[in-house]
Amino acid sequence: MRLRIASGVLAFALGAGAAHAEQCSQTGVDLRGDWGQAHFSVEIADDAAEQARGLMFREKLAASSGMLFVYKEPHHAIFWMQNVPIPLDLIFLDQTGVVMRIAHNARPYDESRIDGGENIQMILEINGGMANALGISPGSELRHPAIDSSIAAWPCEPE
Repeated sequence: MRLRIASGVLAFALGAGAAHAEQCSQTGVDLRGDWGQAHFSVEIADDAAEQARGLMFREKLAASSGMLFVYKEPHHAIFWMQNVPIPLDLIFLDQTGVVMRIAHNARPYDESRIDGGENIQMILEINGGMANALGISPGSELRHPAIDSSIAAWPCEPE
């Protein structure tokens, strides 16, 4: 049963990725790797207040949704799950949009520190288990307009 659910999520995400592969928008991210491609609708957290709140108190997150934390400069990223009632995968990215580390299935309400490492400029939070279901792994590439196209591993196409 679990495999069938994961297969359905994978087909949905890969299909959505193909549909959105031609365009970049502030409200979506595309991910690719040797596993395929996926698209997530995202909320952007790019200021201190939004980043402090994150996905706290959210009871659910749509399968193809997430939150993208965008920082002005690369830094040592530390996260925790205080007041977050749903399990999440935290995908830590460098300034070029390359996945550096993934914290899989972060536990709800856990206040333990989740160390994303040095030189992290963005963090994508998605439903727990989704990264494994899709095959997202370190080295995968994310595309979004917040990434400087002159250094992006997978730049947005010019409009």
